[in-house]
Amino acid sequence: MVRLFGYVDVTDTGFIVAVLSIAFNPFFWNVVARWEHKTRALSQTFGSPRAACYCLGAVILLLNCVRSHCFTEAMKSQPKLEGWDCHWTYYSGLAISAVGTLFVTSSFLALGFTGTFLGDYFGILMEEKVTSFPFSILDNPMYWGSTAIYLGWSLMHASPAGLLLTAVVAISYTIAVLYEGPFTEEIYRRKQKGVKSK
Repeated sequence: MVRLFGYVDVTDTGFIVAVLSIAFNPFFWNVVARWEHKTRALSQTFGSPRAACYCLGAVILLLNCVRSHCFTEAMKSQPKLEGWDCHWTYYSGLAISAVGTLFVTSSFLALGFTGTFLGDYFGILMEEKVTSFPFSILDNPMYWGSTAIYLGWSLMHASPAGLLLTAVVAISYTIAVLYEGPFTEEIYRRKQKGVKSK
């Protein structure tokens, strides 16, 4: 990893913007979702929890598009690793991206829109924990699938900058999981406690 720094200008404006956009996204959705859980302000503003969740989901999708654009522009503005600029690396990256896309898509299908976009913070709870594919293979497949997509994209472009930015994505998601996991478990623990007391 240290060797990659020799190929990357971390002071480049595009690289810095990409890092900031990567770090901002999970910070934003966690702060807004916790604020909603505490105040119900978005649900009141939009008239219902479901409408508020759909609006937040739309904003998150828009921010993800911005992040992907910044990531791609940062890669394009930095040099390629010539030894990796070959068919083998390209198709390896394509395969990794395909697996990542499978995890992201199947996670979305298993969770639905509100399950994917923090519906539990809006009081839209699932009946039970999802354990079907891809959750049967790994925890947080949406996050790790997204990380795999960026890793594959970086390999397809033989981009050391992309690999460093993928590491930032992985670190951001790891922090998000540490932040979200216990809070979400507590939401469902309270739900179970409420059901048992009835």
